[in-house]
Amino acid sequence: MTYCVAIKLNAGLVFLSDSRTNAGLDQISTFRKMIVYEKPGDRFMVLLSAGNLSISQSVREILQIEKLKDHENDEGITIWNARSMFDAARVLGSAIRRVQERDGAALQNAGVDFNVSLIFGGQIHGEGMRLFQVYSAGNFIEATPETPYFQVGESKYGKPVLDRVITPNTPLDEAAKCALVSMDSTLKSNLSVGLPLDLVVYEANQFHTDRVVCIDEHNPYFKMLHDNWGLKLREVFDSIEDPLWNGGQTDVPLLVTAARSLPLKKISTPQEKLI
Repeated sequence: MTYCVAIKLNAGLVFLSDSRTNAGLDQISTFRKMIVYEKPGDRFMVLLSAGNLSISQSVREILQIEKLKDHENDEGITIWNARSMFDAARVLGSAIRRVQERDGAALQNAGVDFNVSLIFGGQIHGEGMRLFQVYSAGNFIEATPETPYFQVGESKYGKPVLDRVITPNTPLDEAAKCALVSMDSTLKSNLSVGLPLDLVVYEANQFHTDRVVCIDEHNPYFKMLHDNWGLKLREVFDSIEDPLWNGGQTDVPLLVTAARSLPLKKISTPQEKLI
């Protein structure tokens, strides 16, 4: 399994992925799920992948040479000459369909679904930053101010903290911290997601970044974050009063024991009377 998250902010972009693959309890391996495409001064793009590893690796290889034919560009659009991130995402979609055409039937005959999920984002000179989630059919959607982040893979454990913290105005470092907390929550609850992690933080209009980090179990910041997040959660939980059912002194509303506040329950009588 995999967990990847990417966040689009006014200040820049944050990308984070784990590196564990799982083909059974005795087949757990480490493979990088993030790749950076950079042409300093012109474009900066990051691809995150989840799903079938052989498919995602094939897509990554073909993407580097894929040309999307377009009437405005007889030579074809590639990720290296695309004038917009939208066109670059179209090239990525074409690469996915190329792999599907080549391998889809054979995979189906072997009982394997064509399963790949991608996040693709960055900035090309002349336009603002953009972030896309790309599906196994090659179609995609784009992040918006109302939905400023995407997740692929084992997303449910890390989603709540993102929903509570992330807005387009969130500072880059705070968003990176939030992404790491989201990942830590996933690591805690799902053993199929694992270290090391790859983290990239991109500042708007720079077209390169030096903030590229591989995080393993010895990383002091991540160890501090892991320990403190669990501790602070427990402190907040303990600070909330326990429910009082039948009266008592409290500064917060009571959970009152009354028929209207109870879930429906059955009383075992000859007539199966329902209260």
